[in-house]
Amino acid sequence: MVLNHHLPHILRLVMAVLGLMCLAISSNNNNLVKGELQTLTHYPVAQVQDSAGGLLSFLVVGDWGRKGTHNQSQVAFQMGRIGEKLDIDFVISTGDNFYDKGLIDEHDPAFEESFTNIYTATSLQKPWYTVLGNHDYRGNALAQLSPLLKQKDSKWVCLKSFILDADVAELFFIDTTPFQDKYFTDPEDQVYDWRGIFPRRKYLSNLLKDLDMALRESTAKWKIVVGHHPIKSNGHHGDTQELVAQLLPILQANNVDFYINGHDHCLEHISSQDSPLQFFTSGGGSKAWSGDMSSITSEATKFYYDGQGFMSMQITQDDVQVIFFDVFGKALHKWSTSKWLYSTL
Repeated sequence: MVLNHHLPHILRLVMAVLGLMCLAISSNNNNLVKGELQTLTHYPVAQVQDSAGGLLSFLVVGDWGRKGTHNQSQVAFQMGRIGEKLDIDFVISTGDNFYDKGLIDEHDPAFEESFTNIYTATSLQKPWYTVLGNHDYRGNALAQLSPLLKQKDSKWVCLKSFILDADVAELFFIDTTPFQDKYFTDPEDQVYDWRGIFPRRKYLSNLLKDLDMALRESTAKWKIVVGHHPIKSNGHHGDTQELVAQLLPILQANNVDFYINGHDHCLEHISSQDSPLQFFTSGGGSKAWSGDMSSITSEATKFYYDGQGFMSMQITQDDVQVIFFDVFGKALHKWSTSKWLYSTL
């Protein structure tokens, strides 16, 4: 009798719990496809020391994770040397962090063998802001996002898409691999870890909307977008047509200054012909593709090097300087610009 008396209340309680569970599941599923951009903050050391303003300095390297082979260790050594000279604030990785098929899981020894044990210089023990490349998606993509990796190596920071507020500049890291149609329609013998991507069209649509809104709301002096795949490139892969069609108009509409990428295993600088937007490829972190390039558009291409190396960028309120270095630490290409130059274009 007591049980019968309380049965309606028990049923209502069970239904309420089930309702909350369904709401939580629905909310989690929505988060998978929202592509919302989390904002991280990293103010330059120079600004912390001098409230009047300072210098933001960082290195960019991509396509590197080969357990030290293919000159990865040599590039890492030069990064350490240049990083100390420039007193860098952080490092950007443009993806393809672990070859050939990403990480197996959070305990894969490749993390230490290709990252922790390679980038040992004191100057490189700064945050590594990292995006995923197509090779990372061929393994356990979520493993690279796991907090367990940051527990193993505190400098590791990897999200699919996010914003980095660095005061004088704002950097927008974008997950470009899901934009590539061929990975879905013709993956050949590759298997990709698309967890969190489907429904793909909604994921990409929300990501582009979030990026557009974030760029429009940004008050940073310099706006930089980072992705794995190039928008413009003379390298093996060439232009990424999906990004030309879907991402480039957003960058141009929001006066983005620089787009930085990897994917093509080269160092490259291409200048936009109809806006101040500059395209920088830094994908020479290990194995390079010497002699493998598409036709070069001379009026747009400021620099192309089919070897190994990395890039540095130094930013103040008014000026930016970019330098490309080879595997021996030699400066191959220097380029600089000022905001006042932009106002005359």
